[in-house]
Amino acid sequence: MNRKNLLEAVMKNKEFENWSKKDCEYFLNCTLDTIKKTVKKGEDVSLIGFGTWTKVKRKARMGVNPSTGEKIKIKAKTLPKFRPGKAWKEMM
Repeated sequence: MNRKNLLEAVMKNKEFENWSKKDCEYFLNCTLDTIKKTVKKGEDVSLIGFGTWTKVKRKARMGVNPSTGEKIKIKAKTLPKFRPGKAWKEMM
């Protein structure tokens, strides 16, 4: 499911039947932007029953180039991480 499909699915929900496509798209974009900005600042975003987004630091490490077998150093970096909530895990 891509962004377009997600918007169409949300718009089929009875609670959003009076919303225009533009309004739904604006709401989705604002929600996703807020999650990204909050996690970037180092704060967790938790939606009970759905999951939690966090910012994690990955240490520098040694790796292997699969095509040459040469050892390479992989730099440390910061990445977003998502952990699904208990209710979502149980549903699956």
